[in-house]
Amino acid sequence: MEPALKKEEYYTYADYCTWDDGERWELIDGRAYSMAAAPLRRHQRVLGALHGQLFNYLRGKPCEVYVAPFDVRLKADTTDDTTDDTVVQPDIVVICDESKMDDKGGIGAPELVIEILSPSTAEYDKTTKLEAYRSAGVLEYWIVDYDEKTVSVNLLENGDYMNRVYEYEHNDTNVPVQVLEDCIIELSEVFG
Repeated sequence: MEPALKKEEYYTYADYCTWDDGERWELIDGRAYSMAAAPLRRHQRVLGALHGQLFNYLRGKPCEVYVAPFDVRLKADTTDDTTDDTVVQPDIVVICDESKMDDKGGIGAPELVIEILSPSTAEYDKTTKLEAYRSAGVLEYWIVDYDEKTVSVNLLENGDYMNRVYEYEHNDTNVPVQVLEDCIIELSEVFG
């Protein structure tokens, strides 16, 4: 199931910044998708466990980790809000290049994006957002399924994820984050 569309219109980040309707939105190629209500408790538990491990690993390093809501203007290469037509709020994002951040959030493709599947957004995360992350050049994209207790790791190679997809299950330990040297995620702690 995909989130509801705002309208069949084309929007930019400048439009997005004017919306104050109490709802969360994402833009992908100018189309506005409504974000679901607050995630389930188990979603937040998995988010916290992953964020905690990444935060501890990144302490004292140049990369930074953020959790939603945190705007990432995926295709932006300038600060011109009228040309950005793709802004997402990944569950977790790691950005290592200071020039890819401003006070509003991320600018351009982060090194790592993690989405935790929810019933209302699972298909959207596995199709629409996967394609948006691939086309923007996100190097590593994790899709976490807390019901199945699995992680699908998509690594960008020659502009595509298809050739480098790795599947991990809850009992797998030492799952490497490829874009962060020597960073290991313990899935038993994530799904425990």
